Amino acid sequence: MSWFADLLGPWRGFTVTWRQMFKPKLTTRYPKEKRVKPQRFHGRHTLNRYPDGMEKCIGCELCASVCPARCIYVRGADNPPDDPVSPGERFGFVYEINMLRCIFCGMCVEACPTEAITMTHLFEMSVSDRQEGIFTKDVLLVEPDGTPNHPLPDTPLIDIKELRLGDGWLRATAPSGRAEFEGVEAWSPSARMGGLAPAEPAQKDRNATDETGQPEEGTDD
Repeated sequence: MSWFADLLGPWRGFTVTWRQMFKPKLTTRYPKEKRVKPQRFHGRHTLNRYPDGMEKCIGCELCASVCPARCIYVRGADNPPDDPVSPGERFGFVYEINMLRCIFCGMCVEACPTEAITMTHLFEMSVSDRQEGIFTKDVLLVEPDGTPNHPLPDTPLIDIKELRLGDGWLRATAPSGRAEFEGVEAWSPSARMGGLAPAEPAQKDRNATDETGQPEEGTDD
């Protein structure tokens, strides 16, 4: 029977292919079909405002200091006494992010003391000119109503609507079940929607399930 084994030898590698042929297809037909992104998806950055329209950035440069890719450049300036830009003494006079160097780690979001910089769900940012990959403050700063903007045209690969999902203040990071954040609203209200984001739930509520093993209504899974 050794001749029979030698005959089947070259075809044994196809058994994996045949097994996969009859399994359900998991392919997403991008860009016509897009997967639902998680809340903490690390996409394109935005600079936020307070509900009254004032800028949240105070020019402290912490985001630039913590950035491992050194892609953020910030310069602060004193607020004009007669027309302040931010509630503090200083504001971000210059704010630039080199998206060609950014690794989308989200450390800038974690370091910001005023929640000025957050990350949206938009990730299609291909450019034909390297200069277009450097986002300035005019591009990053949201409109007074909390609506983000984008310098690139709306194409099948760039869905600008993803910048305007939810309340325009999509968050890339949040307390993930840490006990010290229980019952604390982690993010300030947005300009368009108002109100605070839901507080961090208690661990007993987060892990509660019903008789079927499904998360109880009003709790996280």
